[in-house]
Amino acid sequence: MSELLAVEGIAKSFKLKGHWYHKKEFSALAPLSFSVESNKTLAIVGETGSGKSTLAKILVGAESPSSGKIFLNGQQLHKQQLKQRCQHIRMIFQDSGTTLNPSLTVLQLLDEPLKLNTNLNESQRRQLIRQTLQKVGLLGDHMNFYPHMFSGGQKQRISLARAIILQPQVIILDEALAALDPSLRSQMINLLLDLQQQMGLAYILISHNLGIVRHFSDQVMVMCQGEVVERGDTLEVMQNPTHKVTKKLMMSQNFQLKHHKHKCM
Repeated sequence: MSELLAVEGIAKSFKLKGHWYHKKEFSALAPLSFSVESNKTLAIVGETGSGKSTLAKILVGAESPSSGKIFLNGQQLHKQQLKQRCQHIRMIFQDSGTTLNPSLTVLQLLDEPLKLNTNLNESQRRQLIRQTLQKVGLLGDHMNFYPHMFSGGQKQRISLARAIILQPQVIILDEALAALDPSLRSQMINLLLDLQQQMGLAYILISHNLGIVRHFSDQVMVMCQGEVVERGDTLEVMQNPTHKVTKKLMMSQNFQLKHHKHKCM
């Protein structure tokens, strides 16, 4: 399969205030390159401050890289193509409650990206919203409810609906499963795997939980202080970690590998 998303030499530095005229630079990301294919999941793991979230923000266009290039389907994404990037690369965060405007109904939340990015009329948009809600395991009539009327798991499904409604190619899951209890997490993993097969999605999973990484990812990339210190097939890396950071992460969770990417029972 060909690469869907390719990152070449992405780096990010922040300028810090120094004494007098001296300015210091903090390197949040060293130049790194990777790619992900459709129907595949790349997991990015590492301790807090390793650069995972900075990389995610660059991919969705919330931050500009200091250097490097991003390609989608072989075409370079430029800074001015933010609208195109928002359509094709979507993001789901850990706390769905803070990303869903409580004053808007689900209909209004899902209708907004359609108004901005499509030429569908009102009737067509409502039909698509209903279908999308059903696709993520909610009822079509839930479009008339407000976010506070849903459980945490249902709110995350609404966030997922908002992410897939524009038919994206890449979804970044920034600790999106971390706040769910084990049973809801299993249901969400199964749903994400089903949608991946149906839509040909590529996932980039950012997670501290190696159990989730084990179930969900095809490849894993381990980061430390803005650098990639280990990468490879999830099964291989977790069975035979070579870098001390990877070993430390596995030991901290008393991790034992039993299975590879599959649905949760």
